[in-house]
Amino acid sequence: MLKLFNINKTFNAGTINEKKVLVNFDLHLHPEDFVTVIGGNGAGKSTMLNIIAGVHISDSGQVILDGQDITKDPEYVRAKNLGRVFQDPMMGTAADMGIEENLAMAYRRNKKRGLSWGISHEERVLYHEKLKILDLGLENRLKSKVGLLSGGQRQALTLLMATLQKPKLLLLDEHTAALDPKTARRVLQITEEIVTENKLTTLMVTHNMKDAIRYGNRLIMMNEGRIIYDVAGEEKRSLRVEDLLKKFESASGEAAANDRMILA
Repeated sequence: MLKLFNINKTFNAGTINEKKVLVNFDLHLHPEDFVTVIGGNGAGKSTMLNIIAGVHISDSGQVILDGQDITKDPEYVRAKNLGRVFQDPMMGTAADMGIEENLAMAYRRNKKRGLSWGISHEERVLYHEKLKILDLGLENRLKSKVGLLSGGQRQALTLLMATLQKPKLLLLDEHTAALDPKTARRVLQITEEIVTENKLTTLMVTHNMKDAIRYGNRLIMMNEGRIIYDVAGEEKRSLRVEDLLKKFESASGEAAANDRMILA
């Protein structure tokens, strides 16, 4: 479903602030893979997602999505086939619009727009049923302004919006990092349910080693723009946080000094 070939990305090239973020980076995702991505600050995790989404264009290499070369496609073209949830719960929704209006924007993405006004009865029934899956009581608040929701409710709504039109690839960029632990667990449960039910190919960046081990069928660890550890299946399920720390030290030649990665 996704192939990244020999991706290189350097910021501020030729200056004193030059930073090589991705170096000869390769990644291959099969359909329905749920891959968790972990690594310290500056490992290149978010840059990888941004290159897939077209926010940044790589200096070299190829991005292949579902057999199509999208390396040179602009962000708005790629967005038709991608779903994305950011760390900030405020980024994925329109605060001054109602819940049903936000869902309508997501539902009508990539569809031709007619001249009819408003949201149809059939759409409201669909939104009601989809919101019930979240088990947050939002199905009874369709008219409520999204700005009145808690961070966790907004993030769950953003996740639903990102997957309402089944994307070829779902990108989750530390989407629970800004939430309290209890809310984060609930959003991760919802994530797993939606990904499993819709058989979505998913990349989830996280700093939380326990979450990286618990969720998904595959885990990759990044350091200095490269993948230094790639594990799947039974081996992944039997991992412990201590094992990941040892793997990081062994593969990178240094101790895991990133506080967020250790303490999450």
